[in-house]
Amino acid sequence: MAQISSNNKFKQCSSSLLEPARTKDVDKEEALQMEAEALAKLQKDRRVSDNQRDFELSSSTRQEAQVHNNQDYDLMVFPEADSQKRAVDIDVEKLTQAELEKLLLDDSFETRKTPILPVTPVLSPSFSAQFYLRPTIQREQWPPGLSGPSTYTLPSTYPSTYSKPVAFQNGLNPRMPTFPSTEPIYLSLPGQSPYFSYPLTPAIPFHPQGGLPIYRPVVSPDMAKLFDKIASTSEFLKNGKARTDLEITSSKATVNNLQLSPKSHDISKFDWLDLDPLSKPKVDNVEVLHHEEEKNVPGLLAEDPWDAVLLEERSLASCHLERKVNGKSFSGATVIRSQSLNIPKTQLTKVQGQISQKDPYGTSSLPTGSSCPREIEVQNEEVAAFCQSITKLRTNFPYTNHRTNPGYLLSPVTVQRNICGENASVKVSIEIEGFQLPVTFTCDVSSTVEIIIMQALCWVHDDLNQVDVGSYVLKVCGQEEVLQNNYCLGSHEYIQNCRKWDTEIKLQLLTFAAMCQNLARTAEDDETPVDVNKHLHQIEKPYKELMTRHPVEELLDSYHTQVELALQVENQHRAVDQVIKAVRKICSALDGVETLAITESVKKLRRAVNLPRSKSADVTSLSGGGNTSKSSTRGSLNPENSVQASMDQLTVAVYDLLRLHANSDRSPADCAQSSRNIKEAWTTTEQLQFTVFAAHGISSNWVSNYEKYYLICSLSHNGKDLFKPIQSKKVGTYKNFFYLIKWDELILFPIQISQLPLESLLHLTLFGILNQSSGSSPDSNKHRKGPEALGKVSLPLFDFKRFLTCGTKLLYLWTSSHTSPIPGTVPKKGYVMERIVLQVDFPSPTFDILYTTPQVDRSIIQQQNLETLENDIKGKLIDILHRDSSLGLSKEDKAFLWEKRYYCLRHTNCLPKILASAPNWKWVNLAKTYSLLQQWPPLHPLTALELLDSKFADQEVRSLAVTWIEAIGDDELTDLLPQFVQALKYEIYLNSSLVRFLLSRALGNIRIAHNLYWLLKDALHDAQFGARYEHVLGALLSVGGKGLREELLKQTRLVQLLGGVAEKVRQASGSTRQVVLQRSIERVQSFFLRNKCRLPLNPSLVAKELNIKSCSFFNSNAVPLKLTMVNDDPMGEEINVMFKVGEDLRQDMLALQMIKIMDKIWLKEGLDLRMVIFKCLSTGRDRGMVELVPSSDTLRKIQVEYGVTGSFKDKPLADWLRKYNPSEEEYEKASENFIYSCAGCCVATYVLGICDRHNDNIMLRSTGHMFHIDFGKFLGHAQMFGSFKRDRAPFVLTSDMAYVINGGEKPTIRFQLFVDLCCQAYNLIRKQTNLFLNLLSLMIPSGLPELTSIQDLKYVRDALQPQTTDAEATIFFTRLIESSLGSIATKFNFFIHNLAQLRFSGLPSNDEPILSFSPKTYSFRQDGRIKEVSVFTYHKKYNPDKHYIYVVRILREGQLEPSFVFRTFDEFQELHNKLSIIFPLWKLPGFPNRMVLGRTHIKDVAAKRKIELNSYLQSLMSASADVAECDLVCTFFHPLLRDEKAEGIARSAVAGPFSPTPGQIGGAVKLSVSYRNGTLFIMVMHIKDLVTEDGADPNPYVKTYLLPDTHKTSKRKTKISRKTRNPTFNEMLVYSGYSKETLKQRELQLSVLSAESLRENFFLGGITLPLKDFNLSKETVKWYQLTAATYL
Repeated sequence: MAQISSNNKFKQCSSSLLEPARTKDVDKEEALQMEAEALAKLQKDRRVSDNQRDFELSSSTRQEAQVHNNQDYDLMVFPEADSQKRAVDIDVEKLTQAELEKLLLDDSFETRKTPILPVTPVLSPSFSAQFYLRPTIQREQWPPGLSGPSTYTLPSTYPSTYSKPVAFQNGLNPRMPTFPSTEPIYLSLPGQSPYFSYPLTPAIPFHPQGGLPIYRPVVSPDMAKLFDKIASTSEFLKNGKARTDLEITSSKATVNNLQLSPKSHDISKFDWLDLDPLSKPKVDNVEVLHHEEEKNVPGLLAEDPWDAVLLEERSLASCHLERKVNGKSFSGATVIRSQSLNIPKTQLTKVQGQISQKDPYGTSSLPTGSSCPREIEVQNEEVAAFCQSITKLRTNFPYTNHRTNPGYLLSPVTVQRNICGENASVKVSIEIEGFQLPVTFTCDVSSTVEIIIMQALCWVHDDLNQVDVGSYVLKVCGQEEVLQNNYCLGSHEYIQNCRKWDTEIKLQLLTFAAMCQNLARTAEDDETPVDVNKHLHQIEKPYKELMTRHPVEELLDSYHTQVELALQVENQHRAVDQVIKAVRKICSALDGVETLAITESVKKLRRAVNLPRSKSADVTSLSGGGNTSKSSTRGSLNPENSVQASMDQLTVAVYDLLRLHANSDRSPADCAQSSRNIKEAWTTTEQLQFTVFAAHGISSNWVSNYEKYYLICSLSHNGKDLFKPIQSKKVGTYKNFFYLIKWDELILFPIQISQLPLESLLHLTLFGILNQSSGSSPDSNKHRKGPEALGKVSLPLFDFKRFLTCGTKLLYLWTSSHTSPIPGTVPKKGYVMERIVLQVDFPSPTFDILYTTPQVDRSIIQQQNLETLENDIKGKLIDILHRDSSLGLSKEDKAFLWEKRYYCLRHTNCLPKILASAPNWKWVNLAKTYSLLQQWPPLHPLTALELLDSKFADQEVRSLAVTWIEAIGDDELTDLLPQFVQALKYEIYLNSSLVRFLLSRALGNIRIAHNLYWLLKDALHDAQFGARYEHVLGALLSVGGKGLREELLKQTRLVQLLGGVAEKVRQASGSTRQVVLQRSIERVQSFFLRNKCRLPLNPSLVAKELNIKSCSFFNSNAVPLKLTMVNDDPMGEEINVMFKVGEDLRQDMLALQMIKIMDKIWLKEGLDLRMVIFKCLSTGRDRGMVELVPSSDTLRKIQVEYGVTGSFKDKPLADWLRKYNPSEEEYEKASENFIYSCAGCCVATYVLGICDRHNDNIMLRSTGHMFHIDFGKFLGHAQMFGSFKRDRAPFVLTSDMAYVINGGEKPTIRFQLFVDLCCQAYNLIRKQTNLFLNLLSLMIPSGLPELTSIQDLKYVRDALQPQTTDAEATIFFTRLIESSLGSIATKFNFFIHNLAQLRFSGLPSNDEPILSFSPKTYSFRQDGRIKEVSVFTYHKKYNPDKHYIYVVRILREGQLEPSFVFRTFDEFQELHNKLSIIFPLWKLPGFPNRMVLGRTHIKDVAAKRKIELNSYLQSLMSASADVAECDLVCTFFHPLLRDEKAEGIARSAVAGPFSPTPGQIGGAVKLSVSYRNGTLFIMVMHIKDLVTEDGADPNPYVKTYLLPDTHKTSKRKTKISRKTRNPTFNEMLVYSGYSKETLKQRELQLSVLSAESLRENFFLGGITLPLKDFNLSKETVKWYQLTAATYL
């Protein structure tokens, strides 16, 4: 019997077996008698075995009319008669829970007079949802009845089985108008939370037609008591909680649409109770949980009590339920009524787009509410628990808290050493509302921002006592960020950059209310349930969408329709073929999984109809239709019919496959609330074993490319294998419906479960053996014979509730058609990620195995004093503790360190070493480890960062590490976010302390949330961990608030548009690129017409449109776009960025991050190296955005102004800086910037091993700041030029850089400053060796091609020399400087690159200077034509080197007095060279020969060149007007700033700065003197201002003695430094075997001599130092003046 009941108190019934309509109603007396008999029968013991009482209830409206060996049991009540008799007195209260459940579940219960009712028509998805809507209720709350005369008509789709319409007994008229549906119907499996419910949107109203016999239920108060008692039973609670029925978000509109009967107040409140538990359609259950209901019964859907009591899953084979479609019945098994089909949720969400669809009224089709259990049906249990945790976390950040929810960004802060003590003053310009001009004043950088605000308010208010200063902020002009009031002004990065670039500091005074707070969370945001899937559909997915568009529910309908037809037609061959096709569609929709049962059932069905066994169902579209109507069964077929038996077996197999998907993850019923026994893991002696069955969903190109496949099964903990990996057998592919790899092999690890740590991971790596005969190998190397890693999947052996994995699991392995063998790597370009499904069968014991945490006695304190150890043991322990990391520890060292662990409590930072030395992490030893943890003092956050690495998987360790890391500031956390995001891969479970920590910081800081979004989005491409990142990203979008979410999605859309434009420009040919750019960029501009958008690079920058005229592209291999955007802030400058596709920018991000951290370390120590830190962001696979540094050029561009060989010349950089810094003061400032920034670049590039350094990826700003770009090669991976290693020098330091550093060709004390800066910076970074090793180690799983294992960190560790002293490191780096400066390979590399970049000739573009020494281009229309020009004279100049400059006399038309300009011979030659380029076919005058025998810069040469140059000018000006009057010639003669200085004409040569005075000794030496371990160390660092008698540059070296020394055994000397008065040595002279007492009686004699080849070495100066004056217990560094002391 099947019925469809609604809350309208009527039942629709129809049957193919026409039953006569009931003509007689049963009166109340008879009804009560029947009820008494039924209840009496409930009190008998069960008399039927379990297999006789097994039955299934349909989840939809399909129900049985007849069931084999069983009848339908329903309590029927009838309308009240006139009799006033009461029901039989049954004391419900005296029934115990157990008795009631036992009686209710008795299968022998039946009614004496069970009326045979017709079967209802099955509802299609188009059935009006509102026809069945009723609010969901809790126990003891029954809805009021609704009544009214109405009529329904049945459309032709459901032909009537009755001859005439019959009025409904409850007052509904068959002509009642229909209710159009507005809500989709959700279908889901009960309690199977890991799966998505698909919406079936009803479109066609349902019109019941014909007479339907109606039975009006009447419930007495006693019966109501019985039902309440039933509803409180454990069976009801258990099954009710496990159920997930059709959910429809709102029912109020429907209830309001129903017409109330005038007599509705006479209807009992119990009249709405439906007593037939089998009669309700699936859509009866409408979930409308209110807040108080959820609080009382979380996750429990209020339903008919009988649903829970009678709901009991039975074997599909034991009963054949009847289905009906369009009035026709056929046989086939159905799902129990509470198990309407649910589609599995895959690891990477596939169906979010469908789930988030909206109905015609614009409301979300997902149910809404205030707590996570409302969405549990669309998430697995772990995700549901994660949502609950995040919901609780969000309550700590209420939207009303302005500190954590300001709605705007705070300017980042970098604290510098002694910033508060600085006396540096800055000029501040503050815009104040109501003032036409900004308020400008000078203040100290050490002043707090609050003081600056008070100073500004003094201009506005006379009495500050009346003003709330705390309500004001200083906003940065041009950026949407404010300074932090409680920090010093100079600590803000914006202020530091203004000082660095020497630009004006522009601020704006605003109140909190006036600030734009559109990113703030609202009350609505805080009340919105956390849903990790709701907003992900708008994010680009890096993988291939596999799920069929048609819900599997429809495919099931189609299948049952085909089954019905196959059983009815005579020729079954074609019909059965269609059945098999329908099964194939279902398997395809379920990720191509085809179980063994389905395969065997299909074969059996083929044999049953004599189909050829080789015939396979054709490939059909997954979106193919089929009957979308709901199907139901009719009657059972003859058991002897082999086709029927095969059909039944196939149906069972199909539903078993559905259950396999539904049960792939542990469901709530499998856990603690079930009745299964629990066994603790540490007592379990069984060995770990499982069966690898098959890999489903194999693509056809794999079949042709790979011959065999095998799996490597490994078990790991802390990143190490617990046991030797096991390899499966090698098998080929099989073809049934789809290709699959079938192993069906038992894998046994000889390790007891009790020995497994909680965080044990099972890794399954799939390998393919290339088919050597295949001509289409995916690898470019077709001769490669080695196996290829195709993908990897990992599974925790214990789930998040700490239960051991059991049962069959479907593991999703993501792969591209050709992946890299490196785990975690991003697929190669051009490949779409696909997935295959690994079917793994774990044992299913009769009990659950639970991992319990050992108890730790917190009262035991075992700290021991290190000083009590013996000296040798103590020394050994201290030596181990002082090592930079645990990488170099031997097994003996680790065992020794673990044994002495309680002596190390005062050496706080050594905890990672000790934990890494733990012998194992088995359960029996955990108590010792946890006892140590509880006593350990807190670590510094940066030190605790190491505990998040793969070496430490233990949950307690990682949780404690996060607790310590919470002390880190927001700005510092922002810098380290990439490492934290990668560390998520080492978390075993989703709901980890680290995830909660990151989300909590994102809730409190918009900049962190913004950066975290882009990092997570970029990480979605990770084949192995993309699913986890998707969940975290979904949580971030869910809790961040609507404002932030919409802003991030706008940025995502902008990046998508820019990526499309960049791809088109890149693919276009060179001549059409500009046209393609202008045409394509209009889409981006139209985006800005609708939105203003923050920049993904920097959320503080808001752009409102593109400056299309300024947009262009760069002529490099990737053809990146140069974009100019208009700032939304009218007081801000234009925003210039580069957008690049085709290159992976993640490595650039990492290199720039490391450089930024280095710069902050230097700043904290008071060393400002004036580094240029620009922003770079990877926005997706092989694409990203880079900040453009203004007023900067590449070294190649600067050097080629002097020709292709410009890289071999010394002056290009200096001349370029002079062009933009014409005054001496400006040039000196630029030179200083160059020295400091060059020192920082040398250290940073060496430490990080940045290679492929050529003059096109080193840039120079006009302010003198040098910086590097393009970090495609690092960690010592050098670029090769054939067999030639292009990067031979340790770092780039060329002679033209040294020319700027020295201020000329000769070494000066400025170069010594440069060396000191390098060595100081290097030693500061060395102190943080462990930090950089940890940061890089955490990035190993990111998939960067040059950072794949711990071995890649060896370069950095070796480069930092962690075990050496500072003095030794200083000597080491000085040798590196000498090696780099003396390397011709760097210049040759530059030269090669210049040749490679000669793509086109001609002058620079219009926006570039036409001559290297002139910043602009001029024409004669501006300056006036020249009448006469001649070389007037020449002058000797020193700048600082001696050279001659020629004075050119110019007389222009209309001028009475001539003007004079000053040009060097090189500048004349540049003019001639460029004229030759512009006018290659013109005959130009010959230019004087540059080559001169002997010295160049002498008077005779200058006099001769004056005549030659004068002749050249006369010939040039008399040439054609096209040549003589071109802009190039005009620019050459245009006056520069240096020409306008009148004193330049009369300036005479002056003596050099180091003119010697005969007989004089001069200069000073810088020494470092230290003593340790019985050894005296004398480091000779620098000498400055040496003097020689003849004025020639000496070849100095240093010689020392320890006096008295009669035999000269203490002689030590340095190397010789050639031709310099300011040598740098940084050499260590060592005296071993001297005690402190002996040294106090000695004197150090130091002499400086010049080494001569043709004569005796001569003395330059010396000094004698008594060692008793030195404190040898510490290092002494000091300058000493040289004297004429005697020397040995």
